[in-house]
Amino acid sequence: MLAQPAYDIALILDQGQRDTQEDAIAARMFDAANAGYVVVADGMGGHAAGEVASDLVLSAWRAALDAELEGDTPTEAALIDALPLAAMQANALIAGHCEEQGDGFNMGSTLLGVLLLDQRVYWISIGDSPLYLFRDGALKQINEDHSMAPVIDAQVTDGTLTEAEAQAHPDRNQLTSVIMGAAIPKVDCPEDPLGLTASDVLILGSDGLQYLSDTEIQAVLQNNPDALAQDVADALWQALKAKGDPDQDNVSIGVVKLTKN
Repeated sequence: MLAQPAYDIALILDQGQRDTQEDAIAARMFDAANAGYVVVADGMGGHAAGEVASDLVLSAWRAALDAELEGDTPTEAALIDALPLAAMQANALIAGHCEEQGDGFNMGSTLLGVLLLDQRVYWISIGDSPLYLFRDGALKQINEDHSMAPVIDAQVTDGTLTEAEAQAHPDRNQLTSVIMGAAIPKVDCPEDPLGLTASDVLILGSDGLQYLSDTEIQAVLQNNPDALAQDVADALWQALKAKGDPDQDNVSIGVVKLTKN
């Protein structure tokens, strides 16, 4: 019998400087299946709509993943198939809610969900909630950014815009894919998993985490090389608070590490 890798997972949810909390984050481990997940949803729509949207995404995720992970003998194929199923069910729930509210009602949410199987990580991502891998002292975003930011940053590379112009661009945060009850233009759900090593750190966030630059996030992780997941999450949250940005968005932070035996 193979030894089961244990995961060290920590979550933080903060309202930032916003009037409402439209983020949602959750995690669960299933010892019998030697698996678990972390999921982040960043809702949008104003008033209570964003909060409802993110909650519906989490509900759909739990319904799809828990049904498989609570089974007696869940197969890897069925678990992987549950990721796009969760997105489709979330989209259907949001479509139904919008229809109930009448013409002109719109809301939506990002979805970032990771499935942890032994030391393999599968993910699905729709929107701009970032998934980072910290490995060998360097930070890299490993999921696609479904916003205008990559397009605008490419204009810096070709000399069309300066770095300052790109960061301040009014369309930077415009999403190019989102769950809102209609066709989903882009889905990032690789077939091949990421293999984790004992020294790796996974960071999930809503885009509120990106009030810290990648360099700043990397520095926090470099300064906490052997810290527990909760201490890493706290350090990231404290770094956000230290910036004191008056426009700080809602922020979700998830930190995943393998427990060192």
